[in-house]
Amino acid sequence: MTLEQMLGLAPVVPVLVIEDAASAAPLARALVEGGLPVLEITLRTPAALDALRRIAGEVEGAVVGAGTVLTPAQAEAAARAGARFLVSPGFSPQVSRAALAPLLPGVATPTEALAALEAGHALCKLFPVEAVGGRALLKALQSPLPQVRFCPTGGITEANAPAYLELSNVVCVGGSWVAPSDAVAAGDWARITALARRAAGLRGGASRRTA
Repeated sequence: MTLEQMLGLAPVVPVLVIEDAASAAPLARALVEGGLPVLEITLRTPAALDALRRIAGEVEGAVVGAGTVLTPAQAEAAARAGARFLVSPGFSPQVSRAALAPLLPGVATPTEALAALEAGHALCKLFPVEAVGGRALLKALQSPLPQVRFCPTGGITEANAPAYLELSNVVCVGGSWVAPSDAVAAGDWARITALARRAAGLRGGASRRTA
């Protein structure tokens, strides 16, 4: 499965900061049950790699990746832990060359998007999207860079996600609202499944794909 095929499985990729690896599998099951199988585990906590490993090994239907990949060593460790894809907040040629799984590099400008494209990345993370121009920037990039498609993250909410998903150069969006920290801490998996189900319904369907 290509990176675009993976990210196209659902309109929203939950961006997860997991503090306790014991919560990883039940959290992932709740999200998958709600219709969000593609999960990004950010490498921001000591529990992240263990959480990734548990989801990859225990949760049927989950397509789990690693986010906040900053170095070649992290890229290698995440892939060996079971990451199906890697996400970086910026574009690093060193990380790109070292990646043992498909990489979604972060970009914030046309220059960075072009550099990522020249390195073979036609799918990029636009980050932090709300701070760097939002939907207007994505629309502006469509004509000069029609080969590049995006997963915008950074400031995406349930309220503004549909406007992003209407754009033809947006494959999906990344967001953290589907797994609130208080719900995870309380083990309120039913609430998370309900939020995931609502997020899974945000896509405009085939009409968005051809817009």
